[in-house]
Amino acid sequence: MQKPGCPASVQLRNRGAGKCDQKTSTGPQVKQRAAVQWSRSASLPSSPESVRKLHPRPSDKLNPKTINPFGEQSRVPSAFAAIYSKGGIPCRLVHGSVKHRLQWDCPPENLPFDPLLITLAEGLRETKHPYTFVSKEGFRELLLVRGAPEKTIPLLPRLVPVLRAALVHSDDEVFERGLSALVQLSVVVGSSLNDHLKHLLTSLAKRLMDKKFKEPITSALQKLEQHGGSGSLIIIKSKIPTYCSVCC
Repeated sequence: MQKPGCPASVQLRNRGAGKCDQKTSTGPQVKQRAAVQWSRSASLPSSPESVRKLHPRPSDKLNPKTINPFGEQSRVPSAFAAIYSKGGIPCRLVHGSVKHRLQWDCPPENLPFDPLLITLAEGLRETKHPYTFVSKEGFRELLLVRGAPEKTIPLLPRLVPVLRAALVHSDDEVFERGLSALVQLSVVVGSSLNDHLKHLLTSLAKRLMDKKFKEPITSALQKLEQHGGSGSLIIIKSKIPTYCSVCC
C-alpha cells in the first residue's frame, strides 16, 4: 500500500536505500567477529611442541636438551650420534628418577681403548641428551679401569686434538666437559701429557679472562701441575704467565 502523497518510485528508492544501509552497517560487525575468531585461533597451541612449552614435563628438568627424533638435527646426525645409534658404543643409558648411569655390555676393562676412548672424547662436543651424558660418563669410567694408563698413553697424539676441539667450543657446557676430561686424563697419564700440554693451554688462557671460568680453570691447572710434575709448571707458565704454582 502506497503512502499518501509519495510516488511509488520514491518509495522503491527509499526501500532500496534502507537495505543498502542495513548491509553497510553489518559489514564492520562481520569484520570484528572474524578478527576475534582469528585471534582466538592464533592463541591456541598449533603443535605438540608448543603444548610442551605451555605444560613442561617433570622430566624436562632432568633432561633439558633432549634429542627430538623428528627434529631437523636427527636427519643429519653427528659422527658420535651415528655411532651411538648403530650400537658402536658398548653401553646403554639407564634412566633413574634422580640420577642416570651407564650399563656396559661387558666389563669396561675388557674393552679396547682404540678407538672407543677417542670416540667418547669426540662426543664431549655434543649438546643433546643422551649423547652428552654417555660421552662424559663413558670417558670417565673408561679411564678408571685397571690398566688404563698403558692403554691411554699411546692414544695421546690422537686424543689431545679431540679434547682441544671441546676446549675451544663456543658452548660453555661443552668447554666444561672438556676441562673435566682433561683433568681426568692428567690423573691417568701423568707427565706423559706434558709433551701435548702446550696445544691445550691456549684455549684455557683465553677462557681464563672470563670471570665465571677463572676458578675452575685455575683448579684444573693446579691438578695438571700436580700430576705432570715440574716439567708441566714450565709449560703452564710459558702459556699463562699469571699462573701461581701450587708449590709457592
